[in-house]
Amino acid sequence: MLLGCIGDDFTGSSDLGNTLVKGGMRVVQYCGIPDAPADPAVAAGIVALKTRSVAPEEAVAQSLRALDWLRAQGCRQILFKYCSTFDSTPRGNIGPVAEALADALGAGAVIFCPAFPATGRTVYQGHLFVGDRLLSESGMEAHPLTPMTDPDLRRCLAAQSRRGIGHVPAATVWAGAPAIRARLAEEARAGRPFAIADAIRDEDLVALGMAAEDMPLITGGSGIALGLPANFRRRGLLAGQPAGWRGQAGRAAVLSGSCSRATRGQVAQHVARGEPRLEIDPEAVIAGQVTPRAAADWALAQPGLPLVYSSADPQAVRAVQDRHGSDLVAHRLEAFFAETARLLVAGGVTRLITAGGETSGAVVEGLAPGALEIGPEIAPGVPAMRAGDRLVLALKSGNFGAPDFFAAAAAVLAGETVAA
Repeated sequence: MLLGCIGDDFTGSSDLGNTLVKGGMRVVQYCGIPDAPADPAVAAGIVALKTRSVAPEEAVAQSLRALDWLRAQGCRQILFKYCSTFDSTPRGNIGPVAEALADALGAGAVIFCPAFPATGRTVYQGHLFVGDRLLSESGMEAHPLTPMTDPDLRRCLAAQSRRGIGHVPAATVWAGAPAIRARLAEEARAGRPFAIADAIRDEDLVALGMAAEDMPLITGGSGIALGLPANFRRRGLLAGQPAGWRGQAGRAAVLSGSCSRATRGQVAQHVARGEPRLEIDPEAVIAGQVTPRAAADWALAQPGLPLVYSSADPQAVRAVQDRHGSDLVAHRLEAFFAETARLLVAGGVTRLITAGGETSGAVVEGLAPGALEIGPEIAPGVPAMRAGDRLVLALKSGNFGAPDFFAAAAAVLAGETVAA
C-alpha cells in the first residue's frame, strides 16, 4: 500500500476514494479499522471512521489506531481527510487529530486545504467559500452538529490547535511546487507549521500535491489528493488502471437524513418525478410511532425508486433538538436509518443510496460491509461502491450532487450509465 488515508466520516472517505480512483489507483475503503492485513494489490487504503462529531479524545484515539494499521501495510504517506466545509467546532476534531498524527509521524510543516473546486469549495486569502458565498453564509452556519460561523480557516484551526497557524497564499501556490515548499519551510521556521493553503482551481490542488511529495502527512478535503497519484507514478511505484466497474441489477432504494440545501432540492426533484416517498417525522421516531420495520416494509412494497427521508428545514430540526437534545435526536435517527438499511438489504435491495454524512455513516455501521471497493464517479465527490457480491452503494454527503442525483445514482449503480 502506497497511500494511507484516515477519513473522519464515511461519505467523505468515499469522496476521497473517488479522486484517487480517477488518478489511476486501486482503492479500498475500510469501514473502521481492519483486523487483518490488506490485499497487497491495494494502492490506496482509506480507513473510514465516524469521528467528526465525537469527543476529541476519542477521535484522536481512533485515528492513531488507524495510523498504526496503515503504517503496518507499508504506507509511504498519510492523508487525513476531513470535510470540504471544514466541519468542526472550537474543540475539534480537525486540530487535535492532525496534531496527534503529526506527532506520531514526526511531521513538521503540514498542509491544510479543504478546497474542492468541482463542488464550489475554494480557499482564498485563508477564507473558505462555497460557490460565491463565504462559508458562514452558505447554509453551513445552521448545521445542527458543526455550525460553521467563521469563514477564516486560520482562526478556526487556531481555536482547536496548540500549533501555530500559517498561510500559503494563492500567489505562492500559482508559482508552483518549489515556491510552495519554500513558503511552508518559512512558516514552520516562524513557528507556524500548520499552514492553510489557498486553492481556487484544480491546478492549485495538483501543485499542492506535488509540493507535498516528501511530506509524511498531508490534510484536506478530497481535492488535496488530486496530485498524489502522479507523485507515486513518477517514482515508478504506480502503474496500470483499476479494474472496470461491474454494475448490479435488482431493487434500489434511497435513505436520506440530510437537511442540506442540496439534498432538500434532490428530495423535491424526486417528488416532482412522481417517485414514491415516505417522510419520517423525527418526533414520531423518538416516540416509537414510526419504526424501521414499517419504513422498510413500505419501501419494499413500492415500484420504482422509493425514498425514505427525514430532510426537514434546519429550523425545524433545531426545534426538535431543543425539545429533546441534539444527541438524543441524532442517535435515534441514525439508529432508525441503520436498521431500515439492514431490513431493506435483507428484503432484497441490491442498490442502496444514502444522503447525509451522519446517515451514511450509520447505514454503513448497520450493514457492516467491512470493505468497499471504489468504482466510477456518479457526481463530483460521490463514487459508486461495491460492498460484496450483491450489494452496491452510493454514500452522498448532504451538500453534493445535482437535483436528479437519486435517479442518476440508481442508474450508475446498475451499470446502465457512467456519469461524466
